[in-house]
Amino acid sequence: MTDFASMLLPDRGQPARTIHVVHPDAYDTWLGTQPQRVRTTVAAHRLTGKAGDRAVLPGDAADDWAMLLVCNEALTSPWRIASLGASLPAGTYRLADSPVGAAGLGWMLAQHQFTRYVKPDPIGARILLTADATSIDETVRLAEATAMVRDLVNTGASDMGPADLEAAAETLAKRHGATVTVTRGDALATGYPMIHAVGQAAAKDRAPRLIELEWGDPAHPRIALVGKGVTFDTGGLDIKPSAGMRLMKKDMGGAAHALALASLVMAAKLPVRLHLLIPAVENAIAGNAFRPGDVLATRKGLTVENTNTDAEGRLVLGDALTKAGESNPTLILDFATLTGAARVALGPDLPPLFTDDETLAADLLAAGIEQIDPMWRLPLWNAYDEMLRSDVADMVNAPDGGFAGAVTAALFLRRFVPKGTAWAHLDVFAWRPSAKPGRPKGGEAYALRATFAMLAKRYAR
Repeated sequence: MTDFASMLLPDRGQPARTIHVVHPDAYDTWLGTQPQRVRTTVAAHRLTGKAGDRAVLPGDAADDWAMLLVCNEALTSPWRIASLGASLPAGTYRLADSPVGAAGLGWMLAQHQFTRYVKPDPIGARILLTADATSIDETVRLAEATAMVRDLVNTGASDMGPADLEAAAETLAKRHGATVTVTRGDALATGYPMIHAVGQAAAKDRAPRLIELEWGDPAHPRIALVGKGVTFDTGGLDIKPSAGMRLMKKDMGGAAHALALASLVMAAKLPVRLHLLIPAVENAIAGNAFRPGDVLATRKGLTVENTNTDAEGRLVLGDALTKAGESNPTLILDFATLTGAARVALGPDLPPLFTDDETLAADLLAAGIEQIDPMWRLPLWNAYDEMLRSDVADMVNAPDGGFAGAVTAALFLRRFVPKGTAWAHLDVFAWRPSAKPGRPKGGEAYALRATFAMLAKRYAR
């Protein structure tokens, strides 16, 4: 595991190289205050003060140097100096004219490496000094939670099956004094029939399961976090094409988000009674795979006509949401890599938010803006509820036609949430298709920092 705690340290005046972060609008003014040797170096690099310009600046002594970065990112952006966290040589650094703030997070995440299958880069830690020592612990926890999502999602399905998600929950439980309960295999058939149906075709060592973690004082407000844990999705008998299956190791990205958010809640010791639920399955193909046209029982008591075995995530979430609601939580949040329609609508970086609770919507959207971890609200459009109508059952899992696919998937989930319970659904991509500073291509956490900020504010210590 990456040692983030060694990368952000209190500034006690120890020797460090200086980083000048200059906004393009302030570049000319800054340059005018610099000694001639700096101006000469900048001119030799032919810098004009546009965002992204950078140069190594000479110091007073022969072995002394500083770093210049022209950056138009906001002072509150975690990614303000992330490009330097990934590129500077090992050593100790401090910012010249601005507080570190959220930039410490990007600095650390830029140094995180997924090394399960390759040797790590041996460059050594780049240390950033901060005058705000009180913020270090939380920033480290956010980095660790983000890295958890990335590492879980990046892991190949051969090493990340339902049992491995269970092991990840057990590790968290041991760290924070929580308890884990698991319902596996055929034991799901009566209590969680949709989880059982989706996962029954997998090999015995990849048997489906519902993983539940509980933590906190039962007297505190109860909150539930639910994460889709489809560890690999072939599409089932409605099999995906090879291109569509290529990244389906990431279909447990919702579970990764829920585990990471649970870790933040427990590490911060928020005064809540936490209930984490992960329906963990592999949507495999075998003689006993569930079929198009099958009518599935549910924990809720509804019947579901399965019109598409590749719309399995909403099925396993339905049983998990029902279980979550039985304990009368004050809040349910679910995360799922649920629909391609969400990506078509909003792209990979902007997860759609669905909720009927106006206060919850406002709190989440505000936290997204504040944390620069945005989401975008899409409607639970009641008129589309009729698209879920079935001729032979209470509902279908996937309407024909493909219209409003992210909306109808959210409407399906809503049927399994108790009326009057505050609930939000986040359709996250959990993957970054191209690299950005501090954010490599691969598994990624979306809306994680925002949802934690909302919970920390709502359930303040």
